[in-house]
Amino acid sequence: MVETYESSGVDIAAGEEAVQRIKEHVRSTFRPEAIGEIGGFGGLFDFTRHGYKKPVLVSTTDGVGTKAYVASAAGRYNTIGIDLVAMCVDDLVCQGAEPLFMLDYISVHKLDPDRIEQLVVGVVEGCRQAGCALIGGEMAEHPAREDELDNQFELVGFAVGVVERSRLITGADVRPGDTLIGLPSPGLRSNGYSLARRLYFEVANRGLDDPAWEGSSHSVADELLLPSVIYAPAVRDMLAKVEARAITHVTGGGIPGNLARVLPDKVDAVIDRSCWEQPPVFAELQRIGAVPDEEMAKVFNLGLGMIVAVRDRDATKAIDLLRTGGHRATVVGEVEKGDGLVRMVGAPEPAESLP
Repeated sequence: MVETYESSGVDIAAGEEAVQRIKEHVRSTFRPEAIGEIGGFGGLFDFTRHGYKKPVLVSTTDGVGTKAYVASAAGRYNTIGIDLVAMCVDDLVCQGAEPLFMLDYISVHKLDPDRIEQLVVGVVEGCRQAGCALIGGEMAEHPAREDELDNQFELVGFAVGVVERSRLITGADVRPGDTLIGLPSPGLRSNGYSLARRLYFEVANRGLDDPAWEGSSHSVADELLLPSVIYAPAVRDMLAKVEARAITHVTGGGIPGNLARVLPDKVDAVIDRSCWEQPPVFAELQRIGAVPDEEMAKVFNLGLGMIVAVRDRDATKAIDLLRTGGHRATVVGEVEKGDGLVRMVGAPEPAESLP
């Protein structure tokens, strides 16, 4: 028998078909600075169009974690790309950067052009929301063994942004008396899914089509695949008119772990959990596994996807600008003298109504 690449499990023709399917989707994200065609050995971006005096490039890379397992199990692939973009560009804006362009990497056990197209459609939608160009990427077929699932995939991304050196946000200027503003997240974003999956599927023994909680009108799959909110455009618009002392993207590590990353060692951040409405999924997950409050705060975002520190006198203006950008921003805490710690106080505000 003559052995070929296809007989080993790699379908070159399917890969070529997938590339053709995604070309127009990807091209729709191009900004004027994006040049060249899809399919080259590198993505091209003409930076001379920018008027920065002392530009600093900011880069990030991230993935969607085990949320990908939920998408695979549910057979829903067209929104998880939004999560990928959110994880990358919302890191960029924490340092004040404007997201410029992004590249993605998709690894699958079996290359299905339709599934690849759906995954890329999500990335494209995320890039449109973020205002950045998807200028390249890579897809790879890694044939699965018999004991592996053909529908598993890995989705990761790399993003680049730019900020004027004088406008770079580091957190070094955070002072006692500063106000902390929270931007709500309706769901888990892409963090804590290893625990969430265990609680829903193993401890509670629920299926993807079961209600997310008693009385819920949507399923476990609907809840766990809720796309991440992309905050970067609204935060960038706010930064044009209000100076931020620090910005925190609430991802793995929760509010305490991420907020501590931007605090000087002589201040504490005090977060009042009664200041915002906590989506019901968090109470349900905590109930299922009797998860301690401290563990919940360490693993999940608890309904806040981003926190912005501003001078107290600028808080009202910042909130108005963020709300104009589509986010229900609200004061969630303040900065006090301390030791670089984050203190969570108060009880969570329950959701007004169950979706």
